[in-house]
Amino acid sequence: MKLGTFSVSLNVKDIHLSQVFYENLGFKVFGGNITQNWLIMKNENCIIGLFQGMFEKNILTFNPGWNENAENLETFSDVRDIQKQLKEKGITMLAEADETTEGPAHLMIEDPDGNQILFDQHR
Repeated sequence: MKLGTFSVSLNVKDIHLSQVFYENLGFKVFGGNITQNWLIMKNENCIIGLFQGMFEKNILTFNPGWNENAENLETFSDVRDIQKQLKEKGITMLAEADETTEGPAHLMIEDPDGNQILFDQHR
């Protein structure tokens, strides 16, 4: 299973304050839109997403098909194939990708401790 790039999506209370905090740690804005209350920030190959008011918990995020620079990977495991393998292993889906489609899709699972894991394929 090739999961793609990894990031942590953080539920923040004040995106402006969080942006300054993470800039002080050496992160730079890589993507997103602060007027929509979300930013993607990088420090070398470490990636975090800052999201204000979009979800309740922090989320571990994998992007099948992308590397850490949001560039397309030549080969990758499609999110629907990942979903099929996870289901075969008895893992319950919180959100499922439509297996009759191709291209962008997502699925979400939860680990035994309640940490949400998002597989978000953009291509």
